Amino acid sequence: MTKRKRIAWITGGGTGIGEAGALALAADGWTVIVSGRRKAALETVAAKIAAAGGTAEAVPLDVAKAAEVQAAADAILARHGRIDLLVNSAGVNVPKRRWDDMTLDGWNQLVEINLNGVLYCMKAVLPAMRAQADGTIINVSSWAGRHVSKMPGPAYTSTKHAVLALTHSFNMEECMHGLRACCLMPGEVATPILEQRPVVPSAEEQARMLQPEDLGRTIAFVANMPPRVCVNEILISPTWNRGFIQTPANRD
Repeated sequence: MTKRKRIAWITGGGTGIGEAGALALAADGWTVIVSGRRKAALETVAAKIAAAGGTAEAVPLDVAKAAEVQAAADAILARHGRIDLLVNSAGVNVPKRRWDDMTLDGWNQLVEINLNGVLYCMKAVLPAMRAQADGTIINVSSWAGRHVSKMPGPAYTSTKHAVLALTHSFNMEECMHGLRACCLMPGEVATPILEQRPVVPSAEEQARMLQPEDLGRTIAFVANMPPRVCVNEILISPTWNRGFIQTPANRD
């Protein structure tokens, strides 16, 4: 019996957690569509997957623009006929993130990408997933989506908390249609977003953090669960959790 082709759409797929998720899913036989703002990065990921024997496509977009999101979803559906998995991994933070230096522009940027972008993508795939009576969404939130601390800043923390609530509200309404969503809340991960911190962690500190491939394996685990299983949320952190240990570089 021929296995049905499974289609995964990953935003923020050109780097970090999104890229790792794309690689892990492709290795499991998924057809992967990676999206993000940087076309060259997406094409590099797609080429890497193809070189390993997988199937991938690059579809550039800005998740903060609802029309671009809808156009991308429509194009994927026109080409493949279905979307089985959406991974919302696009996210940013800004260096000026404290109450005494944050700007309204910075706040709005995080809300537009980290929260509105997630909603736009979920809304874009919902009709097709309902028609299939099957579909999975993985929203990449953060440890900051569950635990409030000073370091991520109020804007990032607020958007990531909102993603957690959005995920649970989706499950409450859409479980009856055979749909499921997981909120993935990782602690510190050694990805390029660390470069946006006021104090960039050292190479030694980053080596102790979660690595992108750890989250890639986690995404694949959730995605490959039988349709009867909803992994509502996953809170995952490095064993060397700086939020618990309170190293000097992490206190502010």
